[in-house]
Amino acid sequence: MLLEIITPENNVLKDDIDELQVPTESGQIGIFPHHVNLITTLSPGELIIKKGGKEKVIAVTGGFLQVHKNVVSILADYATPADDIDVNQAIEAQKRAEAILKKGREQVNERDFAIAEAELRKSILKINVGTKRKRRNI
Repeated sequence: MLLEIITPENNVLKDDIDELQVPTESGQIGIFPHHVNLITTLSPGELIIKKGGKEKVIAVTGGFLQVHKNVVSILADYATPADDIDVNQAIEAQKRAEAILKKGREQVNERDFAIAEAELRKSILKINVGTKRKRRNI
């Protein structure tokens, strides 16, 4: 089946795969070739992609998934391969976002506050996925 992962910034992946595990609001679900048509929302977490006996992990902050005629389309708010995650950079981003949020809405304009909230969610996801990936590889 074909998998396409698209974010507002770029096309993250387009490839034929054997299996996909995705985080949804109802829990983790598996998508296999010839899966029934489906539209669902994604929860923050890991996309686990299997192809040819190998596994690839992509961190996502959320979005939508559609399965139609053996094509899986994911429109994600943010997605990055786990191998590209630098946990130390994510920890620094978390600290910066928390510092902005700590000031509160009274001292920070609405736009910057919203950006800091999004950056905090993204950095926590990167820390969780990056740390988990490192434990697997040890």
